[in-house]
Amino acid sequence: MNRIIDVNLNRATEALRVLEEISRFYLDDKKFSASLKNIRHDLFKTVNIRYKDLLKSRDTEGDVGVDITNPSTKADIIGIYRANFKRLQQSLRVLAEYSSLEGLDTAVFEKSRYDSYTLEKNMFEELSKKLKIKRIQDKKLYLVTDRSKFESIDEFLDAVAAALKGGVQIVQLREKNTTAQEFIQLGRKIKELCALYDAIFIINDRVDIAHIVGADGVHLGQDDIDISSARHLLGNDAIVGISTHSPEQAQKAVESGADYIGVGPVFTTPTKPGRQAVGLEYVNWAAENIDIPWFAIGGIDLENVDQVIEAGAKGIAVVRAIINADNPEKSAKAFFDKIKK
Repeated sequence: MNRIIDVNLNRATEALRVLEEISRFYLDDKKFSASLKNIRHDLFKTVNIRYKDLLKSRDTEGDVGVDITNPSTKADIIGIYRANFKRLQQSLRVLAEYSSLEGLDTAVFEKSRYDSYTLEKNMFEELSKKLKIKRIQDKKLYLVTDRSKFESIDEFLDAVAAALKGGVQIVQLREKNTTAQEFIQLGRKIKELCALYDAIFIINDRVDIAHIVGADGVHLGQDDIDISSARHLLGNDAIVGISTHSPEQAQKAVESGADYIGVGPVFTTPTKPGRQAVGLEYVNWAAENIDIPWFAIGGIDLENVDQVIEAGAKGIAVVRAIINADNPEKSAKAFFDKIKK
């Protein structure tokens, strides 16, 4: 019986240590770290009086289960997280079952197991947020589509595919003058293209279309549905971005829980008729004051993009200079190379 208690205590505390490292160094969350540490200390205190007996019973060389392995599925941080919470909970269940036969206090093991269920849920929410932001931060070149110059859907799709091949990492499908049915059909095709290039797929304005086609998220304007409502409809895993044209709007977007913001229009652009350019000053302000991912947008082309980057932009959103270029792939690559430098 001591062998069972010993091995499951080791499993539980090892799992707790792995989870502590995630909460401490990945999430930077003191509360989660303290909760996991407290569980680990409670386990040690409960079996401490049996420590010598547990060591004496240990027989690693003679354990018939040492060489039994299963295919590993821990390919990323989520996999490590999930595997170790399950290892913890299973070990605590075994400890609760067998420790009673040895006269140990099973209440500690049961309480720790139920506490771990709540921790697993709460930590996962924070971990998902962190991963979502990191996923956006890793993307630097953002394409907003414009279908006005294309004579056919196939020609448009070829241009999007070429842009993705050239280095575009986020595609926002913007359709202002089409039916919902056409928007959905086109959205499903763009989603497939984005999947081929591991790009993020965003729908402009239409939260309902984003939900129907299973887009990664939605991009909102200042006059669209609010961020909270969009997230309520699409779920917490959805990416919700919003256009901003001033520091006040940017601060409000951050406070409202936006995953990223658009900063612009930096220069005058025909895609936003009547919208006054905000200039490079706003780009510079965003670089100094905005912590979430953001993309400079509006009239940016290969002639002026260096100015935008020098003003502090790490992410660039482009419309006509890529999608309407004679060679979208070449244009996208030129933008990507400039941002990379």
